[in-house]
Amino acid sequence: MTAHPSPNQEQLAQSRALFFEGVEHFEKGRFEPALVCFEKCQALTPGRLSVLRNLGITLFHLGRYDAAISILRQALAADPSLPDAWAHLGLAYEAQRQWRPAAEALEKVLALVPQQIPLWLTLGQVSLRLGNVKNALRAFDRALEQDPGCAPAWSERGSLMRELNDYDEAARCFEKAIALGADSELNGYYLASVRDGPAPASPPRRYVEALFDDYAGEFHSHLVENLGYRGFEVLLKPLLAAGKRYRHVLDLGCGTGLCGPLIAPHADAVDGVDISSAMLGEARKLGVYRELIHADLDEFLATTELRFDLVLAADVFIYVGELGRIFRSIRRALQAGGCLAFTIEQSRPGRDIQLLPSLRYAHSESYIRSLAEQAGFSSVSISEAPIRHDQATPIMGSYIYLR
Repeated sequence: MTAHPSPNQEQLAQSRALFFEGVEHFEKGRFEPALVCFEKCQALTPGRLSVLRNLGITLFHLGRYDAAISILRQALAADPSLPDAWAHLGLAYEAQRQWRPAAEALEKVLALVPQQIPLWLTLGQVSLRLGNVKNALRAFDRALEQDPGCAPAWSERGSLMRELNDYDEAARCFEKAIALGADSELNGYYLASVRDGPAPASPPRRYVEALFDDYAGEFHSHLVENLGYRGFEVLLKPLLAAGKRYRHVLDLGCGTGLCGPLIAPHADAVDGVDISSAMLGEARKLGVYRELIHADLDEFLATTELRFDLVLAADVFIYVGELGRIFRSIRRALQAGGCLAFTIEQSRPGRDIQLLPSLRYAHSESYIRSLAEQAGFSSVSISEAPIRHDQATPIMGSYIYLR
């Protein structure tokens, strides 16, 4: 530990006054002036534990997570029994997506003060990131021990049970969450995925947007490398083999831009649209899209004045549900002779639309053919092949081309 010269009485008095001023700013949510006060305290009385603790927590509230982690670690090295320092250290690591040190810090604070329901929930979520299902379930159950009426804990527990294929228990948890006042639209959507009943027409927008905003940084490595996703390549292969050049292509639900680099050499312009701004940020790095639009797909298609000769939707309609309106909007946005190329997962026989426990929609071939005819498409080509793998099992899909 670095030795610091002892402050004199005047410095101690100045530091004390700045410290109390900083605390007052902090308690009123004025984090920037609080930071200034605590930094001046640190300069006057280096290494003082109360200053380090408050400085680190203030840095966390300002979103300066790296600096917060450094200061909080110094404070905890001096005194490992500070629960609020452990809590903010864990949350700072979580914000940085450093899951293992986040879990370790959260375990420390919960060992000191176990009556912290939000931290049990965060520990459960972080444990799932680490693939530690047993620890996640323990965390959610501990939250419910503290408060059996905690709706978010029931919802989190339901999602875990759904992932473990215990659909009856998942349904019980979601029903409990709804009864306790949790978001009925979101939990109703989760509930429908584990009940063999009618599928909601579409997922809640905030679910899809949050899912892909969170997923953006890991999307390519997880989907393409871990799940063996090649659906976008299979979808584009016959289009590229035909040797046609496209004037204007729309990559619908473009995500991080898997289709863009493949189709761009064969097109004058490629635009992408996606509901996730984080996904669009990744796609922008490729430099192949003319424009990237942040919008709900249905709303964009219903209002755009642009006209395309090719619309791609690779692994997109599994997050849409009912497709009638979007087919009509795509038909309107296509030039004469234009093509819509897309993939779907296959529903169970007898079901036009099915919401799967994976929270993805599956559709029947007969449903697609009926919608295509109603929307005014004159040519339908359908082939079957795996889209991705789930736990080494190929997930079959349909590759469909409408003109």
